[in-house]
Amino acid sequence: MIGVDVGGTKVRAAVVSGEGAIEAQVEHPTDHSSEEALLGALDGAIDELLRGGDVAALGFGLPSRIDRRTGRAVASVNIPLDGVDFRDLMRARHGLPVAIDNDGTAAAIAEWRAGAARGSDHVVMLTLGTGVGGGLILDGTPYRGATGSGGELGHIVLDPEGPPCGCGGRGHLESFAAGPAADRAARELYGASSDAHELVERARGGAGEAVEALAGIGRYLGAGIASLVNVFEPEVVVVGGGFGEAGDLLLAPAREVLATQGLEPARDTARVVPAELGSDAGVIGAGLIAFEALAAGA
Repeated sequence: MIGVDVGGTKVRAAVVSGEGAIEAQVEHPTDHSSEEALLGALDGAIDELLRGGDVAALGFGLPSRIDRRTGRAVASVNIPLDGVDFRDLMRARHGLPVAIDNDGTAAAIAEWRAGAARGSDHVVMLTLGTGVGGGLILDGTPYRGATGSGGELGHIVLDPEGPPCGCGGRGHLESFAAGPAADRAARELYGASSDAHELVERARGGAGEAVEALAGIGRYLGAGIASLVNVFEPEVVVVGGGFGEAGDLLLAPAREVLATQGLEPARDTARVVPAELGSDAGVIGAGLIAFEALAAGA
């Protein structure tokens, strides 16, 4: 299979085995100039890998709300794919079965099949970056909702009067626990040129004010996790994404909130763990969903 992880800054495509191993890969900057330019760049990445051998199907992880009934990218973040019948377009352009999914769901599938949630049937994954994405595995099956756009875990509401969210709402988990929240904290502490990366580095170096700022973000993360644990009772909550690499600076305070706000017995049995696959999760997950297209003949 070929999996394609379409991000706001780069497109990564890889040949992926059924066990989630990457066998060959290419990477290019994302072309935001137009829809057709982006589709052409995706074609080029796929064609590079098709020259290397037989491929049975294609899978795409998109930063988009997906209607799986029609294969449409309904709305997207940071890429020009809104209202695009993406599955049909890619099937017509390459003559192969095609599956598409939200990038957070793709990452959750990868961690479930080949990463930190191996062997679990009930999984919540949160990806912390510019926003908060995520995905659900329930009863050993990826959960996508009635039309395919379910699992927008970053948009659970923590405070309806809280700070604005990029989606137009207010006080969503994404407003409190994504990289921009750490950017704001860093600027307040260290000046206008500071950012989340500096905040994390200073915290790792023992700066108490940076540790406390990240702990505050971690407590909001924990509130979101507690809500998800109370609803879904997962065996494991996996936290990944670029900002998620702050690790226990976020996860330790998050676990403390889960211990007080989660309901028994779920709060005691759910493990909160860092992701294992790092930046590979998206492309591995995209490759794994391609197997669904092959099975369905889509």
